[in-house]
Amino acid sequence: MRNAEPQTVNPEPLVSLREVTKVYGHGDTAVRAVDRVNLLAYSGELVLILGPSGAGKTTLLSLIGGLLHPTSGSIHIAGTELTTLSSAALSRFRLRQLGFVFQFFQLLSALTARENVELVLRLGGYTFAQARQRAEELLVRFGLGHRLQHLPRMLSGGEQQRIALARALALQPPVVIADEPTGSLDSHSGEHVIRLLRQLVDEEQRTVIVASHDLRIQQVASRVFRCKDGQLEELPALSPSL
Repeated sequence: MRNAEPQTVNPEPLVSLREVTKVYGHGDTAVRAVDRVNLLAYSGELVLILGPSGAGKTTLLSLIGGLLHPTSGSIHIAGTELTTLSSAALSRFRLRQLGFVFQFFQLLSALTARENVELVLRLGGYTFAQARQRAEELLVRFGLGHRLQHLPRMLSGGEQQRIALARALALQPPVVIADEPTGSLDSHSGEHVIRLLRQLVDEEQRTVIVASHDLRIQQVASRVFRCKDGQLEELPALSPSL
């Protein structure tokens, strides 16, 4: 199997997977959702993982994000081996080091746009005033300054996804993980979110790892992989055009 590693020399990777495998079930019913994956991702890269449903993309992202424990292999994020952390330490690590963006937003329906972002900041130790200021700065940046007091049900899918992205960036994590971030959006909103993800790479040198069916993201990806039967194969990357 080809190693999913870049062709250029860079500093230490922010994300490092070595022979990572995830098996569900036992014996004759065992399923290898992720099979001996090797992946290095560096600061300032947008890594796209393409593949159909059931190929292992979401499981792989969940492993990178510390939401699942691998059956075997090692996962290092920003130099920390995730499998060595206790549950409490892993939760603290995820809060600071990883930002998550999901297809269906996962916003809290009873909280306003601003409160959804503030909540993460308060968990991260910000005072009420600091959290409010930071949340408003992010939402204004993403074109939502006029939606601060709106509940999720009052917003479009594109607006909800931008709130989710603001929430993911609230504590300035070096790594952002996005699972089908355009999957529930119309074409225009999807292109907006894709541009925002690329800006995180170009302007802030974050590592963004995206799993998606959306071939438009290939236009802005630094590196592209196909996930099939739990394994990764590198594909030619296109020059960013969005």
